[in-house]
Amino acid sequence: MIFSSYAFIFGFFPAAVLGYHLLRRTGRVQWVKLWLTAASLVFYGLGQLDFLPWFAASLVLNYLLLWCIRRTGGKWLRRLWLLCAVGWNIGLLFYFKYTNFMLHNLNWLLGTDFPMLQVVLPIGISFFTFQILACTVSFYRGECGFPAFLDYAVFVTFFPQLIVGPVVRHEELFPAIEGERLLGFDAGLWVPRGVMLFSIGCAKKILLADIMINYASSFYGGNVGDFSFVETWIAVLCYVFAYYFDFSGYIDMARGLGCFFGIALPINFDSPYKARDFSDFWRRWNITISRFFNETIFSNLFGFGDGVGKLILATLATFLVSGLWHGAAWHYIIWGLVNGALVCVSNLRALWDKKPLPVPLAVFLTFAAGTLTRVLFDCAGMTQAVQIYKKMLDLRNLLHVRTLLGSLAAFVEGHLVLTLVLLASAVICFCLPNANGVMERERFSRRDAVFSGVLLALSLFNMTQVSTFLYFNF
Repeated sequence: MIFSSYAFIFGFFPAAVLGYHLLRRTGRVQWVKLWLTAASLVFYGLGQLDFLPWFAASLVLNYLLLWCIRRTGGKWLRRLWLLCAVGWNIGLLFYFKYTNFMLHNLNWLLGTDFPMLQVVLPIGISFFTFQILACTVSFYRGECGFPAFLDYAVFVTFFPQLIVGPVVRHEELFPAIEGERLLGFDAGLWVPRGVMLFSIGCAKKILLADIMINYASSFYGGNVGDFSFVETWIAVLCYVFAYYFDFSGYIDMARGLGCFFGIALPINFDSPYKARDFSDFWRRWNITISRFFNETIFSNLFGFGDGVGKLILATLATFLVSGLWHGAAWHYIIWGLVNGALVCVSNLRALWDKKPLPVPLAVFLTFAAGTLTRVLFDCAGMTQAVQIYKKMLDLRNLLHVRTLLGSLAAFVEGHLVLTLVLLASAVICFCLPNANGVMERERFSRRDAVFSGVLLALSLFNMTQVSTFLYFNF
Protein backbone atom coordinates (compact mmCIF):
# COMPACT_ATOMS: atom_id res chain seq x y z
CA MET A 1 0.00 0.00 0.00
CA ILE A 2 1.24 3.47 -0.93
CA PHE A 3 1.28 6.33 1.60
CA SER A 4 0.31 8.83 -1.09
CA SER A 5 -3.00 7.17 -1.97
CA TYR A 6 -6.63 7.78 -1.02
CA ALA A 7 -6.92 4.21 0.30
CA PHE A 8 -4.13 4.78 2.78
CA ILE A 9 -4.95 8.35 3.82
CA PHE A 10 -8.71 7.86 4.22
CA GLY A 11 -8.83 4.14 4.98
CA PHE A 12 -5.93 2.26 6.52
CA PHE A 13 -4.18 5.05 8.40
CA PRO A 14 -7.21 6.48 10.25
CA ALA A 15 -8.15 2.95 11.31
CA ALA A 16 -4.61 2.22 12.53
CA VAL A 17 -4.40 5.48 14.50
CA LEU A 18 -7.90 5.15 15.95
CA GLY A 19 -7.22 1.60 17.14
CA TYR A 20 -3.92 2.67 18.69
CA HIS A 21 -5.41 5.56 20.66
CA LEU A 22 -8.50 3.64 21.77
CA LEU A 23 -6.37 0.78 23.07
CA ARG A 24 -3.89 3.22 24.60
CA ARG A 25 -6.69 4.66 26.73
CA THR A 26 -7.38 1.20 28.19
CA GLY A 27 -3.92 1.20 29.74
CA ARG A 28 -3.19 -2.28 28.30
CA VAL A 29 0.16 -1.75 26.56
CA GLN A 30 0.32 -5.34 25.31
CA TRP A 31 -2.90 -4.77 23.38
CA VAL A 32 -1.41 -1.62 21.88
CA LYS A 33 1.69 -3.49 20.72
CA LEU A 34 -0.39 -6.38 19.40
CA TRP A 35 -2.54 -3.88 17.47
CA LEU A 36 0.49 -2.16 15.93
CA THR A 37 1.97 -5.50 14.91
CA ALA A 38 -1.30 -6.72 13.42
CA ALA A 39 -1.91 -3.43 11.61
CA SER A 40 1.61 -3.51 10.19
CA LEU A 41 1.17 -7.07 8.94
CA VAL A 42 -2.12 -6.08 7.31
CA PHE A 43 -0.34 -3.11 5.72
CA TYR A 44 2.31 -5.44 4.30
CA GLY A 45 -0.31 -7.94 3.14
CA LEU A 46 -2.19 -5.22 1.27
CA GLY A 47 1.00 -4.53 -0.63
CA GLN A 48 2.14 -8.11 -1.26
CA LEU A 49 -0.06 -10.82 0.18
CA ASP A 50 1.92 -13.71 -1.33
CA PHE A 51 5.01 -12.95 0.76
CA LEU A 52 3.17 -12.21 4.02
CA PRO A 53 3.46 -15.81 5.37
CA TRP A 54 7.19 -15.76 4.63
CA PHE A 55 7.56 -12.42 6.37
CA ALA A 56 5.60 -13.54 9.45
CA ALA A 57 7.51 -16.84 9.63
CA SER A 58 10.84 -15.01 9.28
CA LEU A 59 9.85 -12.66 12.10
CA VAL A 60 9.20 -15.60 14.45
CA LEU A 61 12.30 -17.49 13.33
CA ASN A 62 14.58 -14.50 13.86
CA TYR A 63 13.20 -14.01 17.35
CA LEU A 64 13.81 -17.70 18.13
CA LEU A 65 17.40 -17.32 16.93
CA LEU A 66 17.81 -14.34 19.26
CA TRP A 67 16.46 -16.52 22.08
CA CYS A 68 18.96 -19.26 21.19
CA ILE A 69 21.84 -16.78 21.31
CA ARG A 70 20.62 -15.63 24.71
CA ARG A 71 20.24 -19.14 26.15
CA THR A 72 23.58 -20.46 24.84
CA GLY A 73 26.58 -19.99 27.07
CA GLY A 74 29.43 -21.20 24.90
CA LYS A 75 31.16 -18.72 22.59
CA TRP A 76 31.20 -21.04 19.58
CA LEU A 77 27.58 -22.08 19.95
CA ARG A 78 26.50 -18.45 20.21
CA ARG A 79 28.50 -17.71 17.08
CA LEU A 80 26.86 -20.67 15.35
CA TRP A 81 23.38 -19.28 16.11
CA LEU A 82 24.49 -15.88 14.83
CA LEU A 83 25.71 -17.48 11.60
CA CYS A 84 22.36 -19.24 11.29
CA ALA A 85 20.58 -15.88 11.59
CA VAL A 86 22.88 -14.24 9.05
CA GLY A 87 22.62 -17.22 6.70
CA TRP A 88 18.82 -17.30 6.86
CA ASN A 89 18.33 -13.60 6.23
CA ILE A 90 21.02 -13.19 3.58
CA GLY A 91 19.90 -16.45 1.97
CA LEU A 92 16.31 -15.25 1.74
CA LEU A 93 17.46 -11.94 0.26
CA PHE A 94 19.80 -13.70 -2.18
CA TYR A 95 17.12 -16.14 -3.36
CA PHE A 96 14.57 -13.50 -4.20
CA LYS A 97 16.92 -10.79 -5.44
CA TYR A 98 19.98 -12.44 -6.99
CA THR A 99 19.22 -16.02 -8.05
CA ASN A 100 18.24 -15.13 -11.62
CA PHE A 101 21.19 -12.73 -11.92
CA MET A 102 23.53 -15.56 -10.92
CA LEU A 103 21.87 -18.06 -13.28
CA HIS A 104 21.97 -15.60 -16.17
CA ASN A 105 25.70 -14.99 -15.71
CA LEU A 106 26.43 -18.70 -15.29
CA ASN A 107 24.62 -19.41 -18.56
CA TRP A 108 26.64 -16.70 -20.30
CA LEU A 109 29.97 -17.79 -18.79
CA LEU A 110 29.63 -21.59 -19.04
CA GLY A 111 27.30 -21.88 -22.00
CA THR A 112 24.71 -23.66 -19.87
CA ASP A 113 20.95 -23.32 -20.13
CA PHE A 114 19.68 -23.10 -16.57
CA PRO A 115 16.05 -21.87 -16.62
CA MET A 116 15.22 -18.60 -14.86
CA LEU A 117 13.09 -18.86 -11.72
CA GLN A 118 9.66 -17.27 -11.57
CA VAL A 119 10.25 -15.18 -8.46
CA VAL A 120 8.92 -11.74 -7.59
CA LEU A 121 11.03 -9.46 -5.41
CA PRO A 122 9.16 -8.92 -2.11
CA ILE A 123 8.69 -5.24 -1.34
CA GLY A 124 10.90 -3.94 1.43
CA ILE A 125 12.94 -7.14 1.79
CA SER A 126 16.31 -5.34 1.71
CA PHE A 127 15.27 -2.79 4.31
CA PHE A 128 13.71 -5.09 6.92
CA THR A 129 16.45 -7.70 6.37
CA PHE A 130 19.15 -5.16 7.21
CA GLN A 131 17.20 -3.95 10.25
CA ILE A 132 16.81 -7.51 11.56
CA LEU A 133 20.50 -8.28 10.98
CA ALA A 134 21.66 -5.09 12.69
CA CYS A 135 19.52 -5.88 15.74
CA THR A 136 20.73 -9.50 15.88
CA VAL A 137 24.40 -8.50 15.68
CA SER A 138 23.89 -5.79 18.32
CA PHE A 139 22.33 -8.32 20.71
CA TYR A 140 25.12 -10.83 20.03
CA ARG A 141 27.69 -8.15 20.92
CA GLY A 142 25.84 -7.25 24.11
CA GLU A 143 24.90 -3.78 22.88
CA CYS A 144 21.20 -4.24 23.67
CA GLY A 145 19.09 -6.39 25.94
CA PHE A 146 16.85 -9.28 24.98
CA PRO A 147 13.53 -7.78 23.82
CA ALA A 148 10.07 -9.06 24.64
CA PHE A 149 8.44 -10.65 21.60
CA LEU A 150 5.87 -7.91 21.03
CA ASP A 151 8.56 -5.24 21.37
CA TYR A 152 10.61 -7.09 18.76
CA ALA A 153 7.57 -7.53 16.52
CA VAL A 154 6.79 -3.79 16.59
CA PHE A 155 10.47 -3.01 15.98
CA VAL A 156 10.59 -5.16 12.84
CA THR A 157 7.13 -4.56 11.39
CA PHE A 158 6.28 -0.92 12.28
CA PHE A 159 4.55 0.02 9.05
CA PRO A 160 5.79 3.62 8.52
CA GLN A 161 9.38 2.37 8.06
CA LEU A 162 8.75 -1.21 6.97
CA ILE A 163 8.92 -0.86 3.19
CA VAL A 164 11.55 1.76 2.32
CA GLY A 165 13.18 2.54 5.64
CA PRO A 166 14.74 4.27 7.37
CA VAL A 167 16.69 1.26 8.65
CA VAL A 168 16.38 1.80 12.38
CA ARG A 169 18.87 0.81 15.06
CA HIS A 170 17.69 -0.82 18.28
CA GLU A 171 18.51 2.30 20.32
CA GLU A 172 16.45 4.48 17.97
CA LEU A 173 13.17 2.58 18.33
CA PHE A 174 13.17 0.30 21.38
CA PRO A 175 13.23 3.20 23.88
CA ALA A 176 9.93 4.43 22.42
CA ILE A 177 8.14 1.07 22.55
CA GLU A 178 9.55 -0.86 25.53
CA GLY A 179 7.53 -1.18 28.70
CA GLU A 180 4.67 1.29 29.08
CA ARG A 181 6.10 4.04 26.86
CA LEU A 182 3.59 3.57 24.04
CA LEU A 183 0.85 4.64 26.46
CA GLY A 184 2.17 8.18 26.79
CA PHE A 185 1.28 10.62 24.02
CA ASP A 186 1.49 14.42 23.88
CA ALA A 187 -0.95 15.33 21.11
CA GLY A 188 -0.02 19.02 21.16
CA LEU A 189 3.58 18.11 20.36
CA TRP A 190 3.33 15.06 18.11
CA VAL A 191 0.30 15.78 15.93
CA PRO A 192 1.54 19.10 14.44
CA ARG A 193 4.89 17.48 13.71
CA GLY A 194 3.21 14.53 12.05
CA VAL A 195 0.84 16.62 9.93
CA MET A 196 3.60 18.95 8.76
CA LEU A 197 6.08 16.21 7.88
CA PHE A 198 3.49 14.07 6.13
CA SER A 199 2.24 17.07 4.13
CA ILE A 200 5.77 18.02 3.04
CA GLY A 201 6.59 14.45 2.07
CA CYS A 202 3.34 13.98 0.19
CA ALA A 203 3.92 17.21 -1.76
CA LYS A 204 7.45 16.10 -2.64
CA LYS A 205 6.09 12.86 -4.07
CA ILE A 206 2.93 14.06 -5.82
CA LEU A 207 3.73 17.62 -6.88
CA LEU A 208 7.40 17.18 -7.78
CA ALA A 209 8.70 13.62 -8.11
CA ASP A 210 5.85 12.02 -10.04
CA ILE A 211 5.86 14.72 -12.74
CA MET A 212 9.59 14.27 -13.35
CA ILE A 213 9.35 10.47 -13.17
CA ASN A 214 6.81 10.42 -15.99
CA TYR A 215 9.19 12.20 -18.37
CA ALA A 216 12.35 10.39 -17.27
CA SER A 217 10.72 6.95 -17.50
CA SER A 218 9.53 7.68 -21.04
CA PHE A 219 13.14 8.55 -21.92
CA TYR A 220 14.82 5.52 -20.33
CA GLY A 221 12.02 3.22 -21.44
CA GLY A 222 12.14 4.35 -25.07
CA ASN A 223 14.73 4.77 -27.79
CA VAL A 224 17.19 7.27 -26.28
CA GLY A 225 18.61 7.95 -29.74
CA ASP A 226 15.38 9.73 -30.67
CA PHE A 227 15.93 12.41 -28.01
CA SER A 228 17.88 15.59 -28.64
CA PHE A 229 20.87 16.88 -26.68
CA VAL A 230 18.63 19.16 -24.61
CA GLU A 231 15.96 16.49 -24.05
CA THR A 232 18.60 13.97 -22.93
CA TRP A 233 20.08 16.31 -20.34
CA ILE A 234 16.63 17.23 -19.04
CA ALA A 235 15.58 13.57 -18.79
CA VAL A 236 18.71 12.73 -16.79
CA LEU A 237 18.16 15.73 -14.51
CA CYS A 238 14.54 14.67 -14.03
CA TYR A 239 15.65 11.42 -12.42
CA VAL A 240 18.40 13.21 -10.47
CA PHE A 241 15.76 15.32 -8.72
CA ALA A 242 12.93 12.77 -8.86
CA TYR A 243 14.86 10.14 -6.91
CA TYR A 244 15.66 12.69 -4.23
CA PHE A 245 12.08 13.93 -3.82
CA ASP A 246 10.55 10.46 -4.21
CA PHE A 247 12.78 8.86 -1.58
CA SER A 248 13.07 11.80 0.83
CA GLY A 249 9.32 12.36 0.40
CA TYR A 250 8.71 8.80 1.55
CA ILE A 251 11.00 9.29 4.54
CA ASP A 252 9.28 12.55 5.50
CA MET A 253 5.91 10.80 5.31
CA ALA A 254 7.25 7.85 7.32
CA ARG A 255 8.62 10.13 10.03
CA GLY A 256 5.36 12.07 10.04
CA LEU A 257 3.30 8.89 10.40
CA GLY A 258 5.51 7.73 13.26
CA CYS A 259 4.65 10.94 15.13
CA PHE A 260 0.99 9.87 15.38
CA PHE A 261 2.18 6.97 17.54
CA GLY A 262 4.69 9.03 19.53
CA ILE A 263 7.65 7.48 17.70
CA ALA A 264 10.49 9.60 16.26
CA LEU A 265 12.15 7.81 13.35
CA PRO A 266 15.73 8.86 12.50
CA ILE A 267 16.83 11.33 9.84
CA ASN A 268 17.62 9.67 6.51
CA PHE A 269 18.35 12.67 4.27
CA ASP A 270 20.23 15.87 5.00
CA SER A 271 20.28 18.04 1.84
CA PRO A 272 22.67 15.75 -0.10
CA TYR A 273 22.81 18.03 -3.14
CA LYS A 274 24.51 20.62 -0.95
CA ALA A 275 27.39 18.19 -0.41
CA ARG A 276 30.92 19.47 -1.17
CA ASP A 277 32.38 16.10 -2.18
CA PHE A 278 31.24 12.52 -2.57
CA SER A 279 32.25 11.48 0.92
CA ASP A 280 30.01 14.26 2.22
CA PHE A 281 27.28 13.25 -0.21
CA TRP A 282 27.06 9.70 1.13
CA ARG A 283 26.90 11.01 4.68
CA ARG A 284 23.76 12.89 3.64
CA TRP A 285 21.99 10.54 1.20
CA ASN A 286 20.03 7.53 2.57
CA ILE A 287 21.90 7.96 5.83
CA THR A 288 20.70 4.79 7.58
CA ILE A 289 21.64 2.49 4.70
CA SER A 290 25.05 4.17 4.32
CA ARG A 291 25.50 3.73 8.07
CA PHE A 292 24.63 0.03 7.82
CA PHE A 293 27.19 -0.59 5.07
CA ASN A 294 29.81 1.42 6.95
CA GLU A 295 29.32 -0.60 10.13
CA THR A 296 29.04 -4.04 8.55
CA ILE A 297 31.56 -3.81 5.70
CA PHE A 298 33.86 -0.78 5.83
CA SER A 299 34.57 -0.91 9.58
CA ASN A 300 35.43 -4.61 9.35
CA LEU A 301 37.92 -4.00 6.53
CA PHE A 302 39.52 -0.76 7.69
CA GLY A 303 40.61 0.28 11.15
CA PHE A 304 42.34 3.22 12.74
CA GLY A 305 46.01 3.26 11.71
CA ASP A 306 45.57 1.20 8.53
CA GLY A 307 47.26 2.48 5.41
CA VAL A 308 45.92 4.32 2.38
CA GLY A 309 45.80 1.14 0.31
CA LYS A 310 43.50 -0.56 2.78
CA LEU A 311 41.33 2.57 2.93
CA ILE A 312 40.85 2.45 -0.84
CA LEU A 313 40.16 -1.30 -0.80
CA ALA A 314 37.62 -1.00 2.03
CA THR A 315 35.86 1.91 0.32
CA LEU A 316 35.62 0.14 -3.04
CA ALA A 317 34.41 -3.09 -1.41
CA THR A 318 31.72 -1.19 0.50
CA PHE A 319 30.43 0.53 -2.62
CA LEU A 320 30.62 -2.68 -4.63
CA VAL A 321 28.19 -4.23 -2.15
CA SER A 322 26.10 -1.05 -2.17
CA GLY A 323 25.83 -1.20 -5.95
CA LEU A 324 24.85 -4.86 -5.87
CA TRP A 325 22.29 -4.12 -3.14
CA HIS A 326 20.60 -1.53 -5.35
CA GLY A 327 20.05 -4.05 -8.11
CA ALA A 328 21.07 -7.39 -9.56
CA ALA A 329 22.65 -6.02 -12.74
CA TRP A 330 26.12 -5.06 -13.91
CA HIS A 331 25.30 -1.40 -14.39
CA TYR A 332 24.47 -1.16 -10.67
CA ILE A 333 27.79 -2.79 -9.80
CA ILE A 334 29.68 -0.35 -12.05
CA TRP A 335 27.69 2.53 -10.57
CA GLY A 336 28.75 1.41 -7.10
CA LEU A 337 32.42 1.16 -8.03
CA VAL A 338 32.39 4.58 -9.70
CA ASN A 339 30.87 6.11 -6.56
CA GLY A 340 33.47 4.29 -4.49
CA ALA A 341 36.26 5.74 -6.63
CA LEU A 342 34.84 9.25 -6.22
CA VAL A 343 34.64 8.77 -2.45
CA CYS A 344 38.28 7.61 -2.49
CA VAL A 345 39.25 10.84 -4.23
CA SER A 346 37.41 12.79 -1.51
CA ASN A 347 39.10 10.81 1.27
CA LEU A 348 42.55 11.18 -0.26
CA ARG A 349 42.09 14.94 -0.60
CA ALA A 350 41.19 15.07 3.09
CA LEU A 351 44.19 12.89 4.07
CA TRP A 352 46.61 14.98 2.08
CA ASP A 353 45.15 18.15 3.60
CA LYS A 354 44.45 19.77 0.27
CA LYS A 355 42.99 23.25 0.44
CA PRO A 356 39.20 22.90 0.06
CA LEU A 357 37.57 24.29 -3.04
CA PRO A 358 35.27 27.31 -2.71
CA VAL A 359 31.87 26.07 -1.53
CA PRO A 360 29.86 26.99 -4.67
CA LEU A 361 32.43 25.33 -6.93
CA ALA A 362 32.68 22.22 -4.72
CA VAL A 363 28.90 21.82 -4.62
CA PHE A 364 28.63 22.33 -8.40
CA LEU A 365 31.36 19.78 -9.22
CA THR A 366 29.88 17.21 -6.81
CA PHE A 367 26.41 17.65 -8.27
CA ALA A 368 27.72 17.50 -11.85
CA ALA A 369 29.65 14.29 -11.18
CA GLY A 370 26.60 12.85 -9.41
CA THR A 371 24.42 13.68 -12.41
CA LEU A 372 26.75 11.82 -14.76
CA THR A 373 26.98 8.77 -12.49
CA ARG A 374 23.18 8.79 -12.17
CA VAL A 375 22.98 7.53 -15.77
CA LEU A 376 24.62 4.27 -14.69
CA PHE A 377 21.97 3.87 -12.01
CA ASP A 378 18.91 4.68 -14.11
CA CYS A 379 19.80 3.04 -17.43
CA ALA A 380 18.40 -0.27 -18.61
CA GLY A 381 21.92 -1.58 -19.21
CA MET A 382 25.42 -0.55 -20.19
CA THR A 383 24.58 -0.38 -23.90
CA GLN A 384 21.94 2.25 -23.19
CA ALA A 385 24.28 4.06 -20.79
CA VAL A 386 26.91 4.41 -23.54
CA GLN A 387 24.27 5.81 -25.91
CA ILE A 388 23.19 8.39 -23.33
CA TYR A 389 26.76 9.45 -22.53
CA LYS A 390 27.50 9.91 -26.23
CA LYS A 391 24.47 12.17 -26.51
CA MET A 392 25.16 14.13 -23.29
CA LEU A 393 28.87 14.65 -23.91
CA ASP A 394 28.61 15.61 -27.58
CA LEU A 395 29.98 19.11 -27.00
CA ARG A 396 29.56 20.03 -30.66
CA ASN A 397 26.02 21.00 -29.67
CA LEU A 398 27.44 23.89 -27.66
CA LEU A 399 28.98 25.42 -30.77
CA HIS A 400 25.56 25.98 -32.31
CA VAL A 401 24.19 28.41 -29.76
CA ARG A 402 21.16 29.51 -31.78
CA THR A 403 20.09 25.93 -32.44
CA LEU A 404 20.66 25.01 -28.80
CA LEU A 405 18.61 27.92 -27.49
CA GLY A 406 15.88 27.17 -30.02
CA SER A 407 15.74 23.54 -28.88
CA LEU A 408 15.58 24.67 -25.24
CA ALA A 409 12.81 27.20 -26.00
CA ALA A 410 10.82 24.55 -27.87
CA PHE A 411 11.12 22.17 -24.93
CA VAL A 412 9.98 24.81 -22.44
CA GLU A 413 7.02 25.69 -24.63
CA GLY A 414 5.97 22.06 -24.91
CA HIS A 415 6.72 21.12 -21.28
CA LEU A 416 6.08 24.24 -19.24
CA VAL A 417 4.90 22.45 -16.10
CA LEU A 418 7.87 20.07 -16.14
CA THR A 419 10.25 23.01 -16.62
CA LEU A 420 8.77 24.85 -13.64
CA VAL A 421 8.95 21.69 -11.52
CA LEU A 422 12.63 21.22 -12.42
CA LEU A 423 13.43 24.83 -11.52
CA ALA A 424 11.48 24.56 -8.26
CA SER A 425 13.31 21.32 -7.44
CA ALA A 426 16.70 22.96 -7.95
CA VAL A 427 15.76 25.94 -5.75
CA ILE A 428 14.48 23.64 -2.98
CA CYS A 429 17.55 21.38 -3.08
CA PHE A 430 20.21 24.08 -3.25
CA CYS A 431 18.68 27.09 -1.48
CA LEU A 432 16.08 26.05 1.09
CA PRO A 433 16.39 24.24 4.45
CA ASN A 434 15.18 20.64 4.60
CA ALA A 435 12.32 19.25 6.66
CA ASN A 436 14.48 17.67 9.37
CA GLY A 437 14.08 20.64 11.71
CA VAL A 438 10.35 19.95 12.05
CA MET A 439 11.03 17.15 14.54
CA GLU A 440 12.96 19.51 16.82
CA ARG A 441 10.26 22.19 16.89
CA GLU A 442 8.07 22.49 19.98
CA ARG A 443 5.82 25.31 18.79
CA PHE A 444 3.79 25.56 15.60
CA SER A 445 2.06 28.67 14.34
CA ARG A 446 -1.11 29.21 12.35
CA ARG A 447 1.10 29.84 9.34
CA ASP A 448 2.52 26.32 9.75
CA ALA A 449 -1.02 24.95 9.83
CA VAL A 450 -1.98 26.85 6.68
CA PHE A 451 1.24 25.77 4.94
CA SER A 452 0.62 22.11 5.80
CA GLY A 453 -3.04 22.32 4.82
CA VAL A 454 -2.28 23.87 1.43
CA LEU A 455 0.40 21.27 0.62
CA LEU A 456 -1.84 18.39 1.65
CA ALA A 457 -4.84 19.78 -0.25
CA LEU A 458 -2.81 20.25 -3.43
CA SER A 459 -1.41 16.74 -3.07
CA LEU A 460 -4.86 15.22 -2.56
CA PHE A 461 -6.24 17.14 -5.54
CA ASN A 462 -3.46 15.78 -7.77
CA MET A 463 -3.57 12.24 -6.37
CA THR A 464 -5.54 10.97 -9.35
CA GLN A 465 -3.56 7.76 -9.73
CA VAL A 466 -1.42 5.73 -7.35
CA SER A 467 2.28 5.90 -8.17
CA THR A 468 4.67 3.51 -6.44
CA PHE A 469 7.89 4.71 -4.85
CA LEU A 470 11.05 4.23 -6.89
CA TYR A 471 12.84 2.48 -4.03
CA PHE A 472 10.19 -0.24 -3.93
CA ASN A 473 12.40 -1.84 -6.61
CA PHE A 474 15.35 -2.22 -4.24
